[in-house]
Amino acid sequence: MSVWLPVAPCTPDGCARHTGAVRAPLPAALLLLAGCALVLLGVACLPSALLLGPVPRGRLTRWWARAVPRAFGVRVSVRGPAPEAVTGGELVVANHISWLDIPLIASVLPGRTVAKSEIRHWPLLGPLAALGGTLFIERDRLRALPAAVREVAAALRSGSRVVAFPEGSTWCGRDGGAFRPAVFQAAIDAGATVRPVRIAYRTAEHRFGPASGAVAFVGSDPLAASLWRVVRAGGLTARVDVLAPIPVDGGDDRRALARRARAAVLGPQGPLRPRQTAVASDRANRPAESVHH
Repeated sequence: MSVWLPVAPCTPDGCARHTGAVRAPLPAALLLLAGCALVLLGVACLPSALLLGPVPRGRLTRWWARAVPRAFGVRVSVRGPAPEAVTGGELVVANHISWLDIPLIASVLPGRTVAKSEIRHWPLLGPLAALGGTLFIERDRLRALPAAVREVAAALRSGSRVVAFPEGSTWCGRDGGAFRPAVFQAAIDAGATVRPVRIAYRTAEHRFGPASGAVAFVGSDPLAASLWRVVRAGGLTARVDVLAPIPVDGGDDRRALARRARAAVLGPQGPLRPRQTAVASDRANRPAESVHH
């Protein structure tokens, strides 16, 4: 792993565990089957959905993305303005806790997601992700970053909505990472609006807050283990806060714009005081093996 990549101090053993009621194995297994079936249905229907116009395709995407968390037993609460049709480029940036973050944002603000380039080579899902407009970036090659910025800027100039997780890795929710500035340079180059989104999770016994427990998909956590942990969690609710847009008016450079977006999503110092900075060579702190970038 390249030493310049962001890392988080979150590990499955230290962060990803149940903090409330646990669902019985049989109902959890049924939820797991229902959720996986709905995901596969979406994959199968994607080529047909691309033949639709932008408006009906967006509605279908939001319906499917809203149904996926619910199929896995997660209730969804959305706060903020109703989704608008994209008339100009919009960069959506959010904190990153779980694989659930991706359908949650797509249920409100569907767009072209920025993902790591390895996804392109995955069987079945890779070609379909490319077909759906995913923007792939090579995280391990610093010299590939300017080309990635140009690609994102071109998508924004074309009027697309682009969804990115600028922390560059998943965090458990107790802390939050710095927002990497590269994607914000693309917004500046394209003159696009930046739309911050805050994602939080809670169980029935806890308020929405920094600890995400069962949903945290961090470190070397296998996807199968994360799926099972989510369906076993009882009373799990996800909340998506769509925040006020940040205009790109030429007064901020990319680092200042990244700080403003992070402050809107996590606050100036994050949900809690950051813990000790991780060491880049610590294998346990590597970014999760998931579809996020």
